[in-house]
Amino acid sequence: MVVEMLSGTSWTGAFTMALAAVLFGAVLALFPWSVRAETLRQVPSSQAQVELSYAPVVKRVAPAVVNVYTKRVVKESARSPFFNDPFFQQFFGNRFSFGVPRERVQQSLGSGVIVDPSGLIVTNFHVIKGGEQFTVALSDRREFEAELVLADERTDLAVLRIDVGKQKLPYLTFRNSDAVEVGDIVLAIGNPFGVGQTVTSGIVSALARTHVGASDYQFFIQTDAAINPGNSGGALVTMDGRLIGINSAIYSQTGGSIGIGFAIPSNMVESVVASARDGGRVKRPWFGAALQPVDNELAQSLGLDRPGGSLIRDIYKGGPAAKAGLKVGDVIRAVDGFEVEDPQAVRYR
Repeated sequence: MVVEMLSGTSWTGAFTMALAAVLFGAVLALFPWSVRAETLRQVPSSQAQVELSYAPVVKRVAPAVVNVYTKRVVKESARSPFFNDPFFQQFFGNRFSFGVPRERVQQSLGSGVIVDPSGLIVTNFHVIKGGEQFTVALSDRREFEAELVLADERTDLAVLRIDVGKQKLPYLTFRNSDAVEVGDIVLAIGNPFGVGQTVTSGIVSALARTHVGASDYQFFIQTDAAINPGNSGGALVTMDGRLIGINSAIYSQTGGSIGIGFAIPSNMVESVVASARDGGRVKRPWFGAALQPVDNELAQSLGLDRPGGSLIRDIYKGGPAAKAGLKVGDVIRAVDGFEVEDPQAVRYR
């Protein structure tokens, strides 16, 4: 009987290959696999080795990410069942939709980040919007009633406070978001869909994203770390365990993550938190000039090499722009070393 290989090798060739396989197996048996297994089980001891596991970072930052429950009263009309009758609907439709108003308690869930060991928590404005009662659940499952310290719709940020007495809570420190670069590894931590605290990983996909439409603020960090409903208000952290953003919005046609998420940069978050500590009013920058984007046509007429930036079309007398010596017709191409792609990017620099 002849045993054929796929290449048409005869029994003799097959015997030779089998013998080689046996000898190769004998050599492998002598290799110290226990040493290799031990190496694979090692926990990263430095940031340079962190690509092997994110666990050390997660253990350090996860306890500072909380769940935020918001209760709000929704008023709705209780329509009589008579108006739902198919015969009635056929002739009158929904023209008789009035009813006795009634109140219904609605509860929503989001995430938040402890930014002060005394119990100061930052989250998104849209997480607490319209809420009358707020509850914060810590990672150890303890729950506290929370006080709303500051709510700022324009930045989509809010600050809550819980009373933990003399206890010191785990918290995250801010990292300068202006120092973040495209390609940096980041982790997103929150409670998507209410399934429980979840960690996803990704990179910084882009910086200074505008026209997101999530809020008046327009200078987002874009990431491909999975962000889903319930993640709002959660943390976006770097591999040194510091906060660089508050997860706020996603681009999606289905409601789920497709790898395009947006976070409010930590420098803006830190400013809002500082305002909360100082009395609860956000201090906003005022440039003192009306701006318009520089498109291709305008760039050509101005003799610029490319579109981008913001053209000053009006100066407010006595404003910061006027005091700085700027004039109508000037084009702003960068602020603090960061390129300006459109007027939205100037408003919060």
